[in-house]
Amino acid sequence: MKRAAALAAALTIAPPASAQALRCAVPRDVPDATGTEQGVRRIVPVSGYTLALSWSPGFCRQSGRRSRFQCGGGNRFGFVLHGLWPDGRGRQWPQYCAPAPRIPRAVVRQTLCAMPSPQLQWHQYARHGSCSGLDPAAYFARARSLYAQLRYPDMEALSRDPGLTAGRFAVAFARANPGVNAASIRIEAGRDGWLDEVRLCLDTAFRPRACPSHLRGIAASARLKIWRRP
Repeated sequence: MKRAAALAAALTIAPPASAQALRCAVPRDVPDATGTEQGVRRIVPVSGYTLALSWSPGFCRQSGRRSRFQCGGGNRFGFVLHGLWPDGRGRQWPQYCAPAPRIPRAVVRQTLCAMPSPQLQWHQYARHGSCSGLDPAAYFARARSLYAQLRYPDMEALSRDPGLTAGRFAVAFARANPGVNAASIRIEAGRDGWLDEVRLCLDTAFRPRACPSHLRGIAASARLKIWRRP
């Protein structure tokens, strides 16, 4: 409990958003983020949150041409922030709770080395952040703070482990983060077994919690492969 409380306290501190990027150069001209997406509005009580982290080398392996900032040029990313998602108390989650405003370019710029796409930033706020009770600046500040405090296992070594499973990876991830245990982690992978995402379950105070049973990832026994960074 003391370790969990210490982690929760640390997560309230917001270090630079680029903390998890090996190399990230923000362009001089960054636009506001906006969109016209209108999904199905769903208002349900919030029971906790999911912090979703994408493994960028795996994403760029499949989608590099569609994301030049993240996958091209001189930038290099490891895990990037996919989103901070409010969870419901059952299989439904809140979404599109209110019309999403334009996200100011200052917020986009601050977030770009954590979530390297203005379009994704707007989508994440429209679908999830609008249900958090926070405006865009506060929502992304919270998401960046949670993201920046995480530490990671030796991804190079894990990528070379022929016997790696999702369960072993979750244990390695938890060991790198005091206050987190494997029950708080869900792993997502493609049908080919390559790592896509790590999802960390949090309570309403943004402290790690055991993931609800309906929040499924791949089985702990499933073999896992990790696409290495170039």
